[in-house]
Amino acid sequence: MKKILLAEDDFDFANVLRQYLELYHYEVIWAEDGEIALDLFKNQHFDICVFDVMMPKLDGFSLAEKIIRINPEIPFIFLTAKKLKEDKIIGLKLGADDYIVKPFEAEELILRLQNILKRSRQKDLSTETAEIQIGLYLFDTKRLTLKLNDKNHQLTEKEAALIHYFYLHKNQLLKREEILKAIWGNDDFFSGRSMDVYISKIRKYFKEDTTISIESIRNIGIEFKAERL
Repeated sequence: MKKILLAEDDFDFANVLRQYLELYHYEVIWAEDGEIALDLFKNQHFDICVFDVMMPKLDGFSLAEKIIRINPEIPFIFLTAKKLKEDKIIGLKLGADDYIVKPFEAEELILRLQNILKRSRQKDLSTETAEIQIGLYLFDTKRLTLKLNDKNHQLTEKEAALIHYFYLHKNQLLKREEILKAIWGNDDFFSGRSMDVYISKIRKYFKEDTTISIESIRNIGIEFKAERL
């Protein structure tokens, strides 16, 4: 299930749009202004953002600029009631993946979301390499090894998948249920206990590099912090 950050100050429109997106199995987190959206982005993982341009406190363009500084790879779409050519150019210069003028059919947004997420996935696959540098460590996603100098940890598939997921979402606060669903396929009690065991092991693997940490925030989630990548 892909997770969308929807920033839209029109409550009725946002509610209808959220319900429609949820019918297509998207998880939608709604923010009524740009400042709330920015706080949500800092504390959760999202796959794509959908921003209204005209919002109180922080407009869509300013919000996008701040979010790009946090994660330059995040795809996003602007929604606007304006048809000004200048606004569209501003949005595209910011790196927007698409720009939709209101009113529009909800199905059109679904199709655009699907196309953007598909391109994003293809890009990830095309740029993915077998060896990834994480701090002082060399992580081989193919051989399932984590190497530091002459020390070589042979990883299980689950350990490697968890490390790779943390790397892809580094320096972001991830909810426990997000990680469990991504790696274990469900977020039940037993999977949660299993994840805790794996995280304890991974912490030990990375103990030689003090710039790397896996912090558990009680009742919220986990953050994989890596200063040098």
